[in-house]
Formats: sequence, C-alpha cells, structure tokens
Amino acid sequence: MMQTQCIDAKKQPVSGTRLGGRIIKQGGLVAFPTETVYGLGADGLNADAVRGIYEAKGRPADNPLILHIAKKSDVRALWDDVPRKARQLMDAFWPGPLTLVYNKSALVPDIVSAGLDTVAVRMPANKIARALIKAAQTPVAAPSANKSGRPSPTTAQHVLEDLGGIIPLVIDGGGTLHGVESTVLSVGAIPMLLRPGIVTQRMIEGVVGRIRVHARLLLPPDEGDTAVSPGMKHRHYAPDCQMLVFCGSLYGMARRIGEEYDARVAQNQDCVIFATQQTQHFYRGRKYVIIGDRDHPETLCANIFRLLRAWGSAADVILSESIAAEDAGLAFMNRLLRAAGYACIECRE
Repeated sequence: MMQTQCIDAKKQPVSGTRLGGRIIKQGGLVAFPTETVYGLGADGLNADAVRGIYEAKGRPADNPLILHIAKKSDVRALWDDVPRKARQLMDAFWPGPLTLVYNKSALVPDIVSAGLDTVAVRMPANKIARALIKAAQTPVAAPSANKSGRPSPTTAQHVLEDLGGIIPLVIDGGGTLHGVESTVLSVGAIPMLLRPGIVTQRMIEGVVGRIRVHARLLLPPDEGDTAVSPGMKHRHYAPDCQMLVFCGSLYGMARRIGEEYDARVAQNQDCVIFATQQTQHFYRGRKYVIIGDRDHPETLCANIFRLLRAWGSAADVILSESIAAEDAGLAFMNRLLRAAGYACIECRE
C-alpha cells in the first residue's frame, strides 16, 4: 500500500497542481476537484496510465471515460471535426458541467472510449482542475474518484475513504459546487441526452433546439446494451445500507414513509428519512435529514452523495422521498433511483 499525500489547494494553490502535473506526466494517478465531483485523473493519451484508473477503481472495462481539457481549442485534436452544434454548446456552457460526445480522432486510445468510435470531452469550470490539466500538458481522463459503484466523492475526505493508499496524490479543493456529475450529451443531427446534470434539457434546447432524451435515464440499465456514455450501464452510487425510494403525492409519500419507518424501527432497524424542507414537519418524532428544497432541485443534487455516504454507514435503511423528474430534478432522480437499485414504492393518498 502506497502513501497517499493530500495537499490543501487553498493553502498551496501552485504546489499541488505542479506535483499533480508531474505525476500525470509520469503515468500516475491524481484525484482532483471539479465543480461537479472529484475526479481520478491520468494522462488520457497514455493507454497504460488510463488502465491504472480502471484498476484503482475496480471499474468495468466497458464503461468509457471523459477527457478533460483546459481550453476549448484542445478538443480539435480529440475529435475528427467539431460540428456546429458542438461549437454552439461549447460557447454557451464551457467551461462548465457539460460533457459532449462525438467521433474520436486516432489520437484517443481505445481504452478511453471502451472501444467505441466516440469520445466524451469536457472543459471543467473549476480553476484547480484546469490548472492541473495545464500542468500535465495533456488531456486528463477522469471518472469520479471513488471505488466503482460507491457514491461519488464531493470532498477530498470521500476520496481518501475509497482510494487512500491506492493513489499517490489527492488535491483538496474543498466541497464541490454542484455535487453530481456533468450532463452528458451526444452531439449529432439531433443531440441526445445520455446523462442528466445541472445543465438541463431546457438549457440545452435553448441553444441548439430540440434534443432527444435517452429512454432509460429513470429505468434500470439493460445489461445487454452498450454503454455509450460514462455511468449509463453499471450500478452506481450505492450506499452501504438498504435504500427505498417513495414516489407519489407529498401526503401519500409522507404517510407511507412514516408507516415503513415505524415498522422497521419495531424490528430494531436503524432508519433515517431523506426529507425536503417542505415535508420535514411530517416526520416529527422520527429520525430524518433534510436533503434540500424540492422547489430548487439543484440543492438536492448538491447534497445527495454526501448524505448517501454519511448515512449509508450509519443506518440500516434509508427511506427517501422523490421529486418531479424535471430540469435538475431529472439529475437528482437519476442518481437517487440508481443508488436504491431502482427500489421504488408507489404511494397513493
């Protein structure tokens, strides 16, 4: 087991990215903050280095990676060409939490794209991330910096919990801003939303017009399908305990959650309820935490992985409310249902 160094980027803003750049140049792995979640980075043009990402995470080999770049023009070397809609989206949302998928160039190793003819590219908004990429002088391949299947990390401590002793360096940039991974969009004649995020369908359509939405964003993955985007196929975000999601009207959900909570407690199970600001009054006398404001789903996105990690090891079962799968609510529900293994209970009045 190696020694993992953790550098506070607020106290040492230059030394962390310089050291990280050297490690990546030498074929090693570095965990670093982005505005979405922490990433586990390697030289995206070095197949052996990228293989190290899969080994460190225990990541399935058919799950493609995202290449992170420091400036927009870097994408020209990674794609066969840059279509007009991609340029429009880059101008509107880069740097930021939008990943674009398009036909890859011969420069991109097959292991990055899991053998696909396309590759996902993103320019992060986080200044530490971009400084690291510049220091590495190469596109940085990076999935979330956690063991495969676990909730994604939104703090350096989360990274250390999963990868401490496995990777040489974690750059600590504090808590992440958005708390869920980037939106992933396949660029074509009619673009397709492959993974929802903070950049929403409505926002994208405001730039390029109508897009399609992948049919299984809220449904269990079909194991026979090819993963055309990171995070589409395999189970993700699972806490260490059982989790149930409740769907329906506010009153119906609250009543059914209360019944389930009482039944579990009667069986000596330690339960916690994931509530929202609008519903907390329903659960007085029971153990609950507030995920966020259901009228502002980006607040729920910001907290979901942190709470899954905290309560996954502290409770026997998590009982969670759902919200409308609209705008950023689609990103939240995509993560919530996947975390629960799609164990969803429909509630009636």
